[in-house]
Amino acid sequence: MISATRHPWATASACLVLWVLTGQVSTPAELPRSTPEQQGIASGAVADFVTALDTEIEEIHSLMVLRHGHVVAEGWWDPYRPEFIHTLLSLSKSFTSTAIGIAIDEGRLSLDDRVVSFFPDAVPDEPDWRLEAMRIRDLLSMSTGHHGDDLSAFSFDSASPLPQAFLQLPVAHKPGTLFVYNTPATYMLSAILQTITGENLLEFLRPRLLDPLEIVDATWSDDAQGIAHGGFGLSVTTESIARFAQLYLQEGEWERRQLLSADWVAQATTRQTSSGSDPDNDWDQGYGYQFWRSRHGYRGDGAAGQFALVLPEQNAVVAITSGTPDMGRIMSIVWDRLLPAMQGEPLRENPAEVERLHEQLNNLSIRMPAGDQVGEEGRKWLGHAWQFEDNEFGIDALTLRNQGGRTMAIFTTQTGAHEIAVGSGTWTAGRTGLFPGVDLLPGTGSLLGETQPDGYRMAAAGAWVGTDELTFRLAYTETPQVVTFRLQFSEASLDLDIGQTGGVVQQVPTLTGMLVSE
Repeated sequence: MISATRHPWATASACLVLWVLTGQVSTPAELPRSTPEQQGIASGAVADFVTALDTEIEEIHSLMVLRHGHVVAEGWWDPYRPEFIHTLLSLSKSFTSTAIGIAIDEGRLSLDDRVVSFFPDAVPDEPDWRLEAMRIRDLLSMSTGHHGDDLSAFSFDSASPLPQAFLQLPVAHKPGTLFVYNTPATYMLSAILQTITGENLLEFLRPRLLDPLEIVDATWSDDAQGIAHGGFGLSVTTESIARFAQLYLQEGEWERRQLLSADWVAQATTRQTSSGSDPDNDWDQGYGYQFWRSRHGYRGDGAAGQFALVLPEQNAVVAITSGTPDMGRIMSIVWDRLLPAMQGEPLRENPAEVERLHEQLNNLSIRMPAGDQVGEEGRKWLGHAWQFEDNEFGIDALTLRNQGGRTMAIFTTQTGAHEIAVGSGTWTAGRTGLFPGVDLLPGTGSLLGETQPDGYRMAAAGAWVGTDELTFRLAYTETPQVVTFRLQFSEASLDLDIGQTGGVVQQVPTLTGMLVSE
């Protein structure tokens, strides 16, 4: 049996923690850990599942698997870490739904309360009957009656009150009759909660949900009026996602305390509206109250592969963060590789396979560019600077230099000089203010959230490809986003290609910089 160990997160090679205990909890704050075999899963099957995720999916960032309330495997792909929060994107919606469920349990709201009743001063002078008929249950089930094209006119960046903007949108159908994915509807749930309680989502959830689950590190972006965005913007750790999913698996009970009524859990996770008819598509299994039904169980999910998978039949939970556009493939790997391995009884212990799984998870990393450290020929580009014309990234200049045998890339923008230490064969961690406010992925400008005074947490790794090309990746390690820089040098100029992943793969036009110093 492997003893309980923690790996030093300060070392560059530490990319995973896997505790294998005998079912004992080492501190009150920890979830119980166990070998997979004790919970009816062969460690070899878990290893095969992890291999499939690692080889078939681009940019898996973290994984936790719980069975019978015990963590049986957990891993973080370097440079991501267990203590880092990770933006949840639309997985935030399930937390907003939970806040509404608690408010209903407390008698503050009803599913049949009409939306217009909470914002009498924002209602149009002659409201359409469809708008007047819209209820809280319609917001929750995304059956507000809106067309998708009409929703595209709603901007979260507006300095004007957003509830009024929502109530001005055309309502084309009778509420409750048509499912249209609707992030503004989730925002309205947040606004309604703040209207009736005087607290934003985080303030409301902290004593009722976050503190009991020991989620102490949550942040949530908000609008110009201080209302949490609701449908996106929440950031928590992977273990916090797992605890949230486990609460739902336990029908709202946590440590002998009913945080959320079992009735609400059932309503929120039951199909409330049809989302399609394809039995093989996980987005066609129906939608509850800000939860998706799945081919197996149900889930909260967010763009780029943020998952809280709840599997009642297997008494299991799977929490995943990632930066992939292929979310459906992640679920298929869970269904095909992990679920069949879950048996009804404990299995015979297999220390060798447990150790193999441990070693596998201890060596996970997102992709690093392949190549060499800078050689003598590549050194001719160090110490030089290149000037760029106006561009969408706001990059004015780029300088390369050597510092202690490490390549340093210094980007100059209107906000100053931003130094990136590029690790070779390893991720070098730091913080950067590069690209604040830039919508790197159209429609997902919230990935980085608000500008932070000391910059965003990040890590960089790269390699020289031949003598005239440097490629490095910059991972914003509290987000799904990883940016790839490809620098190709010539005697008088530099071609800079910038590509990004984070649920959408995007390549922008090549930027050309002219050599200005030698």
